[in-house]
Amino acid sequence: MTAEPRIDGETVVYELHPASTVEEVESDRAYLATVNGVVEYGVFVDLSEEVSGLVHESSLESDYAVGDRLVVTLEQVRDNGDVAFSPAGIDPESATIETLEHSYEITRAADLDTGDSSHLEGEVVQIKQTGGPTVFQVRDGSGVVPCTAFEGAGVRAYPDIEVGDLVHVSGQVERRNGGRQVEVEELDVLDGERETDARARLEAALDERATPHEIEPLIEWPALDPLLPGLEEVAELIRRTVLEGRPIRMRHHADGDGMCAAVPVAIAIERFIEAVHEDPDAAQHLLKRLPSKAPFYEMEDATRDLNYSLGDRARHGQKLPLLLMLDNGSTEEDVPAYETLAHYDIPIAAVDHHHPDPEAVEDLLAAHVNPYLHGDDYRITTGMLCVELARMIDPTITDELRHVPAVAGIADRSKADAMERYLELAREEGYDQGDLEDISEALDYAAHWLRYSAGRSLIADVLDLSDGQYHADLVEFLAERAQRDIDEQLDAAMPHLERDRLDNGAHLCRIDVENHAHRFTFPAPGTTTGEIHDRIVEETGDPVITIGYGPDFAVLRSDGVRLDIPQMVNELVEEIDGGGVSGGGHLVVGSIKFVKGMREEVLDALVEKMSQAELDEALSSAETATDH
Repeated sequence: MTAEPRIDGETVVYELHPASTVEEVESDRAYLATVNGVVEYGVFVDLSEEVSGLVHESSLESDYAVGDRLVVTLEQVRDNGDVAFSPAGIDPESATIETLEHSYEITRAADLDTGDSSHLEGEVVQIKQTGGPTVFQVRDGSGVVPCTAFEGAGVRAYPDIEVGDLVHVSGQVERRNGGRQVEVEELDVLDGERETDARARLEAALDERATPHEIEPLIEWPALDPLLPGLEEVAELIRRTVLEGRPIRMRHHADGDGMCAAVPVAIAIERFIEAVHEDPDAAQHLLKRLPSKAPFYEMEDATRDLNYSLGDRARHGQKLPLLLMLDNGSTEEDVPAYETLAHYDIPIAAVDHHHPDPEAVEDLLAAHVNPYLHGDDYRITTGMLCVELARMIDPTITDELRHVPAVAGIADRSKADAMERYLELAREEGYDQGDLEDISEALDYAAHWLRYSAGRSLIADVLDLSDGQYHADLVEFLAERAQRDIDEQLDAAMPHLERDRLDNGAHLCRIDVENHAHRFTFPAPGTTTGEIHDRIVEETGDPVITIGYGPDFAVLRSDGVRLDIPQMVNELVEEIDGGGVSGGGHLVVGSIKFVKGMREEVLDALVEKMSQAELDEALSSAETATDH
């Protein structure tokens, strides 16, 4: 049978894509073939890597050798799978050759079946060279799957493929180390219309899956309502980051509220990573939870994060991360570190409840949630906000988290009108107020000794977010140790407390925590100051301001006095030349730094401002003061 389709009078012969199968061969078309074997009864020809067959000698008019080209048409596909071709009577040298695209059915990453030969289209999000194969992490709209290609031990396969390329992968689906992967047979970069179509399809699927879950807050609280859209924005950014295969570095204040914020979000992210990535170790590589001692992003932390991220990009082919700031990140003190990361276009999102400097940070943040931005204040703690954020990422976590907002509120001394509802929610889960206070103390105690370590399993056990095996005994032990160390610290410090009465009638208590408290142990200066303050408030029942100071810092706590510590800090910066003043915090709890030689001048000016503040019996402190 001779098939002679023509274009502009020229005979057209079709050349199959190397991966084309016999199902794509049509009987009324002429195909370019290559002889791969010569036998007495004919020649065997290849039309692609997958399509071979016999041209019987009875139909051949010439002799052929291996490697010769001829044009054939499909004669028959027998029941046993053998394929027979006939010569088309066309000279391949004079024909117009048209290459056919391979027709294949795309399989979603989430639908890959072990043992199948599959085709996948997606974006390369990571390229890692191992001592054996090259591993390409490829994402489509349903997930991320490792695709392994072997050129030689430690030799980069497909060196022209880069992160960000849209590719077609064909190969065998295998199971390795508990997850699925594709053993690559062919890997091509998509271009032209195929790339345009694939990118549109990929982005539509990404947009759909990145959308956070709709949730109802754990309690009815009108103050939360204006913050929910911002939390949804952060949740979508986090989910999109995971879907894109980008790592996340999570920085959070190393105190009770900071851990009540970070741990639920970390668990939700880990579960979403596990749902998206076929690599069972992906969560370990893509999420780092990192405590910060200061309530702002220090340059030391920023340079460390940048160094690790650049190293991971160089060694493991990872994209640069999303930086997620929790219970810090809203103030002018964060700006130098943020500007450092901006050189590398690292996106940053912050969920915080410290008094913000929006004009300073807004242009540097991809998303920012803070109650002050909506006319509220620190009494909505970051832990309360982040429990809702975690539920937007993964709502299946809800039942595990019902007690956490109450722990966050107690840890931060929140006087929010919703605290009773959070406490009731915790009681419904079996936690009375004493249990929650013990968990809060245990968190602070563990955080102090963990220093810069996340303490992943330990903190999960303390918060009762693991299997519960160790929770009760562990919390009892840590809370008792914390209270013992606090009592010992205050026994040493209280005799040195300086008391005074300000012009506005408030009690002023001052303590030199550098010389009259134990150093380098628990409790740190901030906690020591807070515990002294709480004792004086309980003793007097009057408005109280407490200052714990050292050579170049002071920690401030206030009850019943209308202080605006961030504003005071700004004024001191302007008024004291050479003071080196910086700091901030909440309105009635915060910290301040200065140069050692200007301590007395700075503290005297600070006390003068405090003596002019109005009293407010209803105003109470929000949290344990910042550790230094």
